[in-house]
Order: sequence, then C-alpha cells, then structure tokens
Amino acid sequence: MKLLPSLLIFGLLFLQHNHGFEFVIDGEWEEDMLSDLEQHERHKRAILTSEEEKDFEIVSGDDITIKSYRIESHVTSRFAHTTVRSHVVNSGARAQSIGFNVQIPKKAFISNFTMNVNGIVFKGSVKEKAVARNLYNRAKSRGKAASIVRANSQDMETFQTEVHVPPGSNIEFELNYQELMQRKMGIYEHQLHLQPGRLVPHFQVDVYIFEPKGVSKVEATHTLAGHFTDFIKVTTTDEKAHISFKPSLQQQRKCNNCTGSAIDGVLNVKYDVNRDSNGELQVSDGYFVHFFAPTNLSPLPKNIVFVIDVSGSMWGVKMKQTVEAMQAILDDMTVDDHFSVIDFNHNVRCWNEDLVPGSRLQVGDAKKYIQSIKPNGGTNINEALMRAVQILIRASNQGLIDPRSVSMIILVSDGDPTVGETKLSTIQKNVKRVMREEFSLFSLGIGFDVDYDFLERIAMENRGMAQRIYANHNAADQLRAFYSQVSAPLLRRITVQFPDDSVSDVTQNKFDKFFSGSELVVAGKVLPSDTNILTSYTTASGADLDLTLETETDTTELDERLANLHHSFPGFARQLWAYITIKQLLAERAMATTALKKRKITQKILSLAVEHQFVTPLTALLVENEDESERLLADSPKDAKHGCCSGVGVSPVSVVYEHPPWVLFPTPAPPSDAKGSEEWALPQTVNLVDNDPHFIIHLPRQNMDVCFNIDSKPGHILNLLSDSSTGVVVNGQLIGSKKLHKNKLNTYFGTISVYFQPEGLSVTASTENITVSDERHSHVFSWEATTDITQDGVRIHILKKSNVTITNGNFQVTVLLHRIWKKHPVNVDFLGIYIPTTNQYSPLVHGLIGQFSREPDVNVYDVREGVDPLKKEATMEVKGSQLQVTRGWQKDYRTEKKHGSNVYCWFVHNSGKGFIDGHYSDYIVPDLSSFLQMN
Repeated sequence: MKLLPSLLIFGLLFLQHNHGFEFVIDGEWEEDMLSDLEQHERHKRAILTSEEEKDFEIVSGDDITIKSYRIESHVTSRFAHTTVRSHVVNSGARAQSIGFNVQIPKKAFISNFTMNVNGIVFKGSVKEKAVARNLYNRAKSRGKAASIVRANSQDMETFQTEVHVPPGSNIEFELNYQELMQRKMGIYEHQLHLQPGRLVPHFQVDVYIFEPKGVSKVEATHTLAGHFTDFIKVTTTDEKAHISFKPSLQQQRKCNNCTGSAIDGVLNVKYDVNRDSNGELQVSDGYFVHFFAPTNLSPLPKNIVFVIDVSGSMWGVKMKQTVEAMQAILDDMTVDDHFSVIDFNHNVRCWNEDLVPGSRLQVGDAKKYIQSIKPNGGTNINEALMRAVQILIRASNQGLIDPRSVSMIILVSDGDPTVGETKLSTIQKNVKRVMREEFSLFSLGIGFDVDYDFLERIAMENRGMAQRIYANHNAADQLRAFYSQVSAPLLRRITVQFPDDSVSDVTQNKFDKFFSGSELVVAGKVLPSDTNILTSYTTASGADLDLTLETETDTTELDERLANLHHSFPGFARQLWAYITIKQLLAERAMATTALKKRKITQKILSLAVEHQFVTPLTALLVENEDESERLLADSPKDAKHGCCSGVGVSPVSVVYEHPPWVLFPTPAPPSDAKGSEEWALPQTVNLVDNDPHFIIHLPRQNMDVCFNIDSKPGHILNLLSDSSTGVVVNGQLIGSKKLHKNKLNTYFGTISVYFQPEGLSVTASTENITVSDERHSHVFSWEATTDITQDGVRIHILKKSNVTITNGNFQVTVLLHRIWKKHPVNVDFLGIYIPTTNQYSPLVHGLIGQFSREPDVNVYDVREGVDPLKKEATMEVKGSQLQVTRGWQKDYRTEKKHGSNVYCWFVHNSGKGFIDGHYSDYIVPDLSSFLQMN
C-alpha cells in the first residue's frame, strides 16, 4: 500500500455521465477512521519524483482549446485574494474528460470554486464536512465513480478537477483562494505557477498590491524562459504596485513556428513595505490588524545545540548536503554565541559536552568533526534530544547563559526512531517534561521517510516550528535558508495589548521571540467606542533594553481610502482575522489532549470556516447549480502522514506564556452526577477579601457584616484558612501597586493558592493563569478560556476572564480576577477571594477567615454620629474587647465585576486588631502551601 506525502493536498474530480459531477478537496481523516492496515503502514512514505512534478499543466485533455486563462491577485495589507479563470472548449469529435488544475500555496484556503458547463452554472458554498460526506456517500451508492488524485511540490499543492463533457462543450472554471503573505528574510513573496501546456489566445496575469504605509520595494522574478522578462511589467506608486504579464499568442510559442507553449514556470512577486518601528495598526470593517516588524535592533546572543541524524538512511546525498549546510551555518557563529553539536544514530555522541563560544577556533574544530561523520546504524532520537536539553540546562545552571539570550535546539533528521525509545508520543512527553520555558526546539525533516507530524508537534509544544526539507531539491540551500530565518533573534517575550473594552476576539498576542526579517501579526474585532482612535501597546525585551511601544490609528480612515481604490480588497481585515484564527485553532486542535477538547475546537473551526467561506481540513465546498439538481462535492481527505500522536494521554509540564493557551494534558470528563453550570453560582452569604485587601466577614447567626483591612507588605503571604485536620489550606501572596498613591503603597492579592494535603493537590491562581499541581505534574490553565477540570475529586471551574471556583466535597472557594488597564500609572491586576459561610471544617480550622467558622458573639451599641456625617460610629464588644468601629461599606464584585455592589459593614480599625485572634503578623506564613502555626 503506497501512501502519499504528508502535506495538506487539494484535489479531485469525479467523472460522471448525464452531467452529474462530484469532486473532493480534502484536508484530513480522523485517526479513528484509519484501518488497522493503514495504522500499520503509516510510516511508509512516498517521495515525489521530478517526473511527477513535470506532469502538471493548467488544463489537461486531448483536442481541447483554451480560449482564455487569467490570474488576478488583489493583495491588500499582506492579505491576498487570488482568482484563477479558464475558458475551455472541447474541440474534439468525441466526449471526453477535461481537467482544470491549479497549483496554490500550501498555506492558502480555497474560498470558492465555480464552473459553467454549457450554460449550467455551478456555484460553491462552504459547508460542514458531515454534509459533504453524506452527499458524497449518497452519490457513490448510486454508482458514481470516484478517485482521488494528489500531487505536491515544495511550496505548492495542486487543486485538480475533471469533468466529462460532449464534443463542442464550453466550460468556464473559476477558483478563488486567500492567504496571508508571510514575511521571510525581509520579503513578502507571492508565487504563481504558470504552466498552461498549450498556447492560449488570451493569457493574462495581474497582481495588484495596496499597502497603506507604502510599498518600499517590489520586484517580479520568474523561472520562465529568459525572453519573457521583457513582458513582465512592474508599475509602482507610493502605496500601490501593479505587476502584469500578458504575452501574445506569438510570444508564447517555443519558436516562431512551434505549436507548443514556452510558458512553463513560476512568477514570483516579491515586495516589502514602509514600516514604523512601533508597529502598524490598521482598522477596516470593524476588525483590526497589528503588524510588528521592528528593525535596527541589536541581535540577541544565541545558544544552539545542533542535533544531527547520522543513521544509515542519511548516507549519500542527504549527509553530503547536511554537512555542506552546517559549514555555512557554523560560519555564522559569533563570539557572543554559544553552541555545541550532537550527532546520533543508535548511539549518541557529543562534539562537546558543554556549550562553547562561537570563536573561530571552536567553529573550525566543529566543522572538522562534522566532516568526519560516516552515517550508519539506527536512529535514537529520544536520547539525542535528552542530551541536547541537558547541555542547555547545565550551561544555564552554571550561569553561562546570558539571561537575555535565546536558547535553541535544532534537530535535523530523515527518519523515525528505531533504537531506544521508539514510541513517538513517549518521546514527545519526555522532551516536553525536560524542556525549560526559555528553550525552543526547531525540527527539520529531510524527505518523506520522517514522520513530519511528530516533528511538527514536538516543535510546537516547545516554542519552535518544523520545516520539511525536500530531498529532491537542494537540501543544503533549504537548510541554510531555514537557519537564516532564526539566526538573528532581535526580541524576546513580545506582547501586543490594547486598552480594556476596546477590542475582542484577539488572535495570538504574546510571542516568545521575534527574528530579524520576519513579522508578528495580531488581529481581532474592534468594539464600539465613543472615540475613533484605537491604541495598541507592545512590550518586548531586547539585547540590552526593554521596550514599551505605543501605536494608534484612526478607525475610520482606512475604509475611506479603500472605498476609492478600484483594485483593493475591502474585506481583507475580516478575512485575515478569520484566516489567522482558524490557523491557530487548527494548531490548537492538533495539540488537543482529549476528545472533548478536540470537539469543542472543531466546532469553533467549523463555525468560522462556514461564516467566512474557507475550505479547511474540516469543511467542504458544495458546488451546485441553481435548482440544486446537480451537485459537486468539494471535500479534503488527509494525506497519509498520520503522525505519532492523537494527543490523548499526553502529560507535559506547564507552558504559561503561550497564547492562545494550549492546555496540554488530559482533563477527565465530569462525573455523570456533575452539577450543571447554574449551580456554580456562589451562595448568598460569603466571607470575602477583595481590593486593597479588604476583608468582609459575614456573621450568619447575627446577620451582620464586619470588615477590616490588612496593611502588610508586598511579598508577604497571608494565611486565610488553615485546617490541619482536613488538610486544607488557603494562602494569598500580596503584591504592591506600581507606585505610591497619597503617600501609601496599596497592596493586593496577586496569587491565591488552595492546597489539599490528602490529595497532594494545589490550585494556585495568579493574575496570569491558574496552575493545578500534584506530586507528579504541574498543569497551567489560562484565564482566556472557560474550562472544567476534575482531578482527585477536586473540581476546578474556570470562567473565562472572570473567576475560578474550586470545590472538594463540602468545601468551596472562588477566586475573582480583576484586570486593570496595563498602562494605568498606579494600579495593577489583582485577585479577590470569596468563601461561602456554609463550608464545613474541623474544629481545628483557623486563619484570617477560617477562625470565623466559629462565629464570635458580637455586640454593637452606642451608635452615634461620626467625624464623617455619612459614616456612623459605634462601640463593638467582641472576644472580651471593646472596639471603636465605623459604619461604612466595601465592595462585593461577584455580580457586578466592574463597579461592584456595596456591602455595608462595621469597620474594625488597625488591621482588625481585637476582632481577629492575635496580631495580623501572626498570619504571615513562609510559602503558599504552609499551614498556619498559631502560638
């Protein structure tokens, strides 16, 4: 059984008599659809030969005439909408099948396909895959023939259709696809494959570019015959460029009297834009796009461990080209960089067990070592990666790594593991377990013998990326080109933020690294506002500085400009946002650790793809005539990579700064008797701590609320509840405001931890995330998604951007998240904690809140006017003391998050002295899991 390359491929059309058509554009099969034989054969991979690539032509068939062929691309703010049209006539004397083939970029989404066959017009619309599959199976059951054709090249994939028509038939094909241009090495590149295979009376290519900040440079290169250079016209203005290619019939001929076409190659449109160092913020049609590609920054030092596969399968050209590439790559090292080299087959060898500076002497020695390698033996990927991580960890522990540097592992391999640990999911888990957050893994897979799905997954989990190196191309050039993309890191930990209530549905806005020549893109929806100004704030760390960059734009200006441009793409921002979001969701889906999580992500993808009309791996294009009597079905079967891992059962360590957050471990399904969402609401009576930090203690028996403040210091950890008998402890750590306000530094809870000693489980909420840890694992969840987790009988319910509720039997606690505008001069994000008075504890319970589970007798009398006429004063008798208290109010934010609702209470001064047992300093504990030790 021969399986084809593991890349997303578009293809197919089916032959059918009586003008009935179907075709499939497919993207993936689910794992559970694979037969045992397919699972067994998943590692067999086919290599596309150069002969197969040459078989491609735009229109196929005998005795056909291409009356016209036109490609038109509208690129607006890096987002391209491309239309390919062809008008074909069956000029033969018999009915025949006519094919229409288009090579499109791998990263593009088809947005529509239409066909006019002898006046019968078929129009496309994107549907959920289930609809497409049902129609497809129904058609097959009626005896319709079906076959799947796949083809592929380094950067493109082939869409193919075929229709059986009688002689004299006229067929018009039209295909639309959309993609975001990715900036690499300082250039955006738009590729168009031109291979008609025959002469075309009307052949025309037009590319229209509009960039609001202006086009800084543009050029059109090609791999066509040399004489076509003069026929490619490039016209530019400040903001626009037009590239046209319109050879006449005579100019297309291979020679003056030839009947064959000389058009056979690729037209490359390359350009870059003017840019501000702070970034470019654009708003159109209610959506924003933020482009960030700063220049003129000093590169960060880098620490790289190269891990090179030298197994027997690398013998010959692969090894020769890898060595050639490594010579050039090592020459790029500077004395500020550190590196080492690991080569592996069934054994693992280190050129140097430690990172060494990239001096000329060390580089020369490493180059000699690599040149002496003789490939042989098996493939022990697991041990090689473990050794690479150990080298980085050892250097970090010894203080040899600059804290502002970038640490990377670059793996080059051409095969699956055959020695040592061979289970790919286990290798994935092992690497994830040992990798530190400051390390990244980049995977390069040579040829199709390697399980690229595995390499991609392991790279994505560890803040890197994967790339396939095509063995039938110049692999050395490809390796060097990839390294060039990551060889100059300029910034670390980049975050793009916006003021509260100004945007929503934001795509990934936190990035681990920014490399020279690339670009970071964040998109989202703009919320209604009283102002026409949208502002973004970008923070990042460079080689010797920290940056906070502010960018603003008028939200109406760009739409006014687009309305006056004939060749712009007015809906670019909306489609660009959907494109990025779907791409990120597809990546998140590939990392999903449970079937439930995967289904939820799938539904999001389906909804977006149908709304924005994108053919994704999970959607299909239904093409039908006006009366719906004839249909074509566009679907997309996954090519046979089938990777290592479905994702279920992975148990990695935490990743806290990735966005969108990928929670990379299985979450058990809630028990059948789980409470509904309506029961997560807190009871009416609670004890709470919120704001700076204000304690409100509810005394149910006396229907009274008593409040007090704790004036402690940032960094102090206060015990709120400690029950050594049941083994439950709740602690909170204080943080300070950004600066003094009215000669006082306000303090807030920045972290709250709930620890269950019997289960060895802690739930720690910070303003950044929620961490669930046991004795074996630590799992990090984001505030950016609503999530339910059950572990060891403890239920954790995270309400997106709002609160987390932890429940264990008769114990419950809720932590509220308060987000503050990041540019606020004083305030910071903080947490509030709400504990129901109905919780059940043992008699040993104590703590600033816990002690009040035994309600004290409180007598308030002598109520009188206070210094503030709005606040009464009184005397309180409690625990044998007489306290002077003030009638006031504090805030309960459970139901009204922004402004809170008032809770009237008697305020006890001096940090609760007299109302709490002892002094507040008695409740300071050493760490977040410490039980209270009262004298």
